[in-house]
Parts: sequence; structure tokens; C-alpha cells
Amino acid sequence: MWYNMLMPVRNTVRCPSPNTYFHVYNRGVEKRQIFLDGEDYEFFLNLLNRRLCTVPTVNKTGKPYPHFRPQVTLLAYCLMPNHFHLVFHQAEDHEALSKLMASISVAYTMYFNRKHKRRGTLFETRFKASAIYDDSYLQHITRYVHLNPREYRTWPHSSYQAYLTPATCPDWLDPQPILSLFHSTASYIRFVDDYQAMHAQLETLKHELANY
Repeated sequence: MWYNMLMPVRNTVRCPSPNTYFHVYNRGVEKRQIFLDGEDYEFFLNLLNRRLCTVPTVNKTGKPYPHFRPQVTLLAYCLMPNHFHLVFHQAEDHEALSKLMASISVAYTMYFNRKHKRRGTLFETRFKASAIYDDSYLQHITRYVHLNPREYRTWPHSSYQAYLTPATCPDWLDPQPILSLFHSTASYIRFVDDYQAMHAQLETLKHELANY
């Protein structure tokens, strides 16, 4: 049961539902790395920043960047070397999230191919999205996202640090819809850590039984 609660639901829905939470994820084609250095991670986060900040911004020539706030709000994220996880809320515009992901995917692929001197598709698919319809699953999916890296407490390419210290949260990220489901920030941290401890105990038990 605990395993099923934390694994993402396999779904390729293109986010047609308004006023819905979504877990969006994708990985590199042939499971190749899509982030090779710190600059790559930073560029991807900058794409999120430009499109989801509360006030629209413009480029050096004065042309506005594509902007999707408040129709799309980012609640949590984790970028790993060969994949990413994003948790969004989509408001009334049922096409907004798909347009956002298309914009980010194209811009990042162009950047990555130019920088690393490659051609062709970068991502395995357009993207995958799972709709989230209840608070319990929303809680568990953010925990799953934040626990992706082994060193999740200090992983620099995750929203977990913003959950640890909400005052440091960037403008383009909003953890409050998740934190409001808990009594306090500390209770959310315990929620994440409790699973990590349970998982470690299960792994130890499996190892001991295997050697019995």
C-alpha cells in the first residue's frame, strides 16, 4: 500500500481539466542525461521563473517572455540528471499547462543542443501528466517528488529547500497549497522524513532476509 501511494500514476493525459492539480514528469530520450552541469539546471529553472513569476518579464529586446501565471502555479519540483518532476495547479484555462510545458521543452532543447553540440530530440516523450484529485494523494506525490534524490535534504535542484525555509521561496514557486494541508512546516518535514526512515528500515529488513 505504501508503495502504491508514492509511485506516480502512469498517465499521458494532456491536462484537459481546469482547476486541477497535476504531476508532470519526463526524462531524457534513451534515459540519457538532460542536465550535465549546474548551468543546465539553472537554465531550466530560469525558464520556469520567466513563465511563472507573478509579474511578466521581457527579454533584452523588450519582447515579453511567454507567461502563464496565474493560470498555472508551480507547487513543487525536483530536477534529476536524466529526468524531472513538477507539481502544478491549473486554473480555468485547460490548455495553459500543455502550452507551458511545450514552451519550456522547446526552449530547453534548443539551449541544450546548442550548448552541448548535439541535434535531435532531447526528451523521451512530449511529457507525461497525472491528474491529482484528492488531498491525500497530493501530499504523497510531493513527498515522492522531494525524495527522488538520495541526499534530498541538501539536493540543490529541488523545491524542498523552499519547504524547509518558506521565507526563501522564489516568486515563481508556491508551496503554500501543500503546506496548508499540514499543521505546520515542521509537520510536513516530519511527513517526508518519516517515510525515508520507514523505507530505510524496509531495505534493511529485505537485506537481512535475503542473507538469512
